[in-house]
Amino acid sequence: MTEVPVEPIRRVAMISLHTSPLDQPGTGDAGGMNVYVMELARRLAGQGIEVDIFTRATSSALDPIVDRGDGVAVRHIHAGPFEGLTKTELPGQLCVFAREVLRAEAAQPVGHYDVVHSHYWLSGQVGALARDRWGVPLVHSMHTMAKVKNDALAAGDTPEPSARIIGEEQVVGAADMLIANTDLEAKQLINLYDAEPARVEVVHPGVDLDVFRPHDRARARADLGLPVDAAVLLFAGRIQPLKAPDVLLRAVAELLDQRPGLRSRLVVPVVGGPSGSGLEHPESLAQLATALGLDGVVRFVPPVAQDELARWCSAATLVAVPSYNESFGLVAAEAQATGTPVVAAAVGGLTTVVRDGHSGLLVDGHDPRAWADALRRVVEDDALRLRLEGGALAQARRFSWRHTAEGTLAVYERARAEMAQSLA
Repeated sequence: MTEVPVEPIRRVAMISLHTSPLDQPGTGDAGGMNVYVMELARRLAGQGIEVDIFTRATSSALDPIVDRGDGVAVRHIHAGPFEGLTKTELPGQLCVFAREVLRAEAAQPVGHYDVVHSHYWLSGQVGALARDRWGVPLVHSMHTMAKVKNDALAAGDTPEPSARIIGEEQVVGAADMLIANTDLEAKQLINLYDAEPARVEVVHPGVDLDVFRPHDRARARADLGLPVDAAVLLFAGRIQPLKAPDVLLRAVAELLDQRPGLRSRLVVPVVGGPSGSGLEHPESLAQLATALGLDGVVRFVPPVAQDELARWCSAATLVAVPSYNESFGLVAAEAQATGTPVVAAAVGGLTTVVRDGHSGLLVDGHDPRAWADALRRVVEDDALRLRLEGGALAQARRFSWRHTAEGTLAVYERARAEMAQSLA
């Protein structure tokens, strides 16, 4: 078969319906995906590709188009009320959102976009419609999957609805290519969603190694008001059952039962805000800290910008990631880039990000006693901690946004070439 020549990619339409890449990660629906979308867009733009990111407007004060000035523009689409909509209510706004995305493209010359890249299943529903209307391939990133989340629910968490599962299955069937964060996610797409193996490519997310780099620990602690000799066990992320910050607090209580002398120098910063089902009881984690007798140990810190998060990670003795599931675990990768070991649950993408015994420790399950043992090992064993710090830096170098952009661009090009071949 004769190969059909394909022009270089000039413009990409990214769709991130339910959360804007401009939002502050760590609260609401903003998290690692927000960082992913913006960092990937920036790196693609650095290669001369224009990227428009379509997201739902959540305030009337937002400019219709926010031009980042670096080849990336964020387009705020009016679909439904600006505030008060939860993720479970957003499917009712898909038609309006899709209409406005198509209208924005219709104002441009024919063939304006070369690829649609959708993020999360809601965006994939819109992306599938745009694909058919524009005649360009749809590349989709799941980020999280309902079937995976429902298989590993935290106690008291709410299962993902069947409507989401059906919607995800539809997107998997419609996408020309699926990008998985890890080999495990690729297997889950194939085994749980019947994705065609030939349409699944693994491209690891990255870390901004210019931002997340080692800082002087004593200086960072002084800047953040932390004692220079403290054992700092950091949690950074959205406060919701899925992320399991309660597991860390229960483990800390267990650790103090075992080592009561540690209390005088133990600090547990929780950097983030309520999200998801955690919004129903935003005060519950603080109440748990009080019930466990940890009021003088736990410090609650609002979400912070990336450069500030890098300082928190550098100041920490370890970063704890006790999530019940992570498609990748960006916080773990960022922490390692600062030279800080990670103690993480042996679930999902964390088994790829954290190299057990080399850059951190992986804990099977969420038993507070097992977690307390892992925390104690890092805090008390100086030789182990120093070895993990060196391994964390080496492990972090495996992940960069430049590599992510290069791998993603290769997927785009393959999807376009195969579509052109099928139409020839």
